[in-house]
Amino acid sequence: MTNNFFKKGRWLLSIFLVVSLLCSCTPPPKSAATPTSAGYEQYKAADLSMQKNFNLFTEDLFRNEISNSGISFHFSIADPASRGLKTVPLTLGDFSLDNMKQNSKDLLELKTKLMQFNPRKLTKDQRLTYQILYSYIETELTSDGMELYTEPLTSTIGVQAQLPVLFAEYAFYNRDDVENYLSLLSTIDDYYSQILEYEKEKSKAGLFMSDSAADHVLKSCEAYLIQPDHSFLAETFNTRIDALNDLTPEEKAAYKEKNLKVLEENFVPAYKNLINGITALMGTGTNEKGLAAFPDGKKYFEYLVNSNTGTSYDSVESLKKAIEKQISSEIKALGQITKDNPKILDQLDTYSFRYTKPDEILDSLKSQINKDFPELPPCQYTVKYVPVALESSLSPAFYLVPPIDRYEDNIIYINGNKRFQNDDLYTTLAHEGYPGHLYQNVYFLSKSQNDLRSILSFAAYSEGWATYVENYSYTLDNGLDPDLGKLLAHNSAITLGIYAYLDICINYEGWDKEQTAKYLGTFYNVDKTDIVDTIYNSLVENPTNYMKYYVGYLEIMEMKSAAQKILKDKFDLKEFHTFLLDTGPAPFSVILPEFRNWLGKELRTN
Repeated sequence: MTNNFFKKGRWLLSIFLVVSLLCSCTPPPKSAATPTSAGYEQYKAADLSMQKNFNLFTEDLFRNEISNSGISFHFSIADPASRGLKTVPLTLGDFSLDNMKQNSKDLLELKTKLMQFNPRKLTKDQRLTYQILYSYIETELTSDGMELYTEPLTSTIGVQAQLPVLFAEYAFYNRDDVENYLSLLSTIDDYYSQILEYEKEKSKAGLFMSDSAADHVLKSCEAYLIQPDHSFLAETFNTRIDALNDLTPEEKAAYKEKNLKVLEENFVPAYKNLINGITALMGTGTNEKGLAAFPDGKKYFEYLVNSNTGTSYDSVESLKKAIEKQISSEIKALGQITKDNPKILDQLDTYSFRYTKPDEILDSLKSQINKDFPELPPCQYTVKYVPVALESSLSPAFYLVPPIDRYEDNIIYINGNKRFQNDDLYTTLAHEGYPGHLYQNVYFLSKSQNDLRSILSFAAYSEGWATYVENYSYTLDNGLDPDLGKLLAHNSAITLGIYAYLDICINYEGWDKEQTAKYLGTFYNVDKTDIVDTIYNSLVENPTNYMKYYVGYLEIMEMKSAAQKILKDKFDLKEFHTFLLDTGPAPFSVILPEFRNWLGKELRTN
């Protein structure tokens, strides 16, 4: 399974308006009297005025949001002046308990401002943005009072693992970018000190991570105890500096020396202090089980499910039943394939894809998806490999979302660690590239007229889409026996579904490791202790992470199945994909009504 934890890396440090949205209802619009013929132009003028004000409202919100962090700012927009932004925030943000509590107050204020607009007087696109914002606010307000349940430090997707890679990919467009980069990098020790103070607050409240989770974080941190002059941050910095044409050789040399000094005096000490601080707190986290074992753990898990999946299901229990149903359907389909073609199982240990090199794979995918997906504008990509020193602490592959005004430039990272050598690169690059993250982001960014929507992150939409098309790629002309491709696709979905199902069992229903082992052994013949331990610990340390992938996939598959059932031979896969892509990142609670409207339109026009 491919974990693409960097697809929204630019929002790693932002707390406000960056997560998937709740399955909450849009408030009823304010009533509007039917205009008389004499008053029609006045009514229309009022509509136009409100639409203009709504645009101003979202523009202000966009500028405020990307100004919370210098990293978010730079990864969001390459040319700030084009949006009226002149000052780059030279901070990594404010990660403090006080700031989190203030966010709840800010959300209430934002809700008041939002509800001053009448959705009926907005354009179709504006109404969708309104619904997304309202849903987001309602979701995030349910976490009020549970701020200390947030965990910024986890082994693979935590701040300490991701932030250095963002620095390595911080683009230098001019001299000012170099200065801003060095200023931001020099604040990393202060930023990590904030996080450490927050972890101390968690410890006092009895909510600190278990010793096993802390040990995983410590190992992640150790990967960044680097020799400045031999580090990937020095190498990538030097490469970016050398590419600038507006610097003299002397200036370039001076910047390189300054970078080494910042790495030595700020970056490395930041990780040493974090290691010392986490080590000192070990032993204070007494819960080795999931969230359900904490006082408000079940309530917080409900919040995480709604926030991270934006599911259209109204409860964790109903979502669990939907997951079980989807897994069962995949198992049934897999069984039918093996029944019709028993010899297909003989190929499981010997199969290979036709293409194995990244560029060949991406070119093949790009050419084959034309029949089922709309065309993209011109764009390019660069495939990079994770630095060897970081292979053990990062995911198998990830995609970096480009700035909204430079969507043409895309970067995909591949992790060459031996533990990922059995992962199929073909389907991994379908997930990250075409028609996955790269394709979806370029499509939306090239069409979006609303900057705010372009920066909002909805994990279940993006990861659900990427998971859906990853499975789709198994069925392409890729060198596999068609039956084997279908079998592998179903098997991949089943595996991810099991993780999502167990996530609920462990973090919501309170299963311990023994119950988890019994389930895996009874139903899936998984009896190796190390495998059970890995699955259990991963779900305890990263609640709802796998659900982002699977629930998004589940919601898309359910919409597709409904469309096929209702439209029958009128169903057009390309039109369905176009609908999802045009709707863009949003919670499925908001997408589902849009889907029903689209389905009705398809019935009428076909």
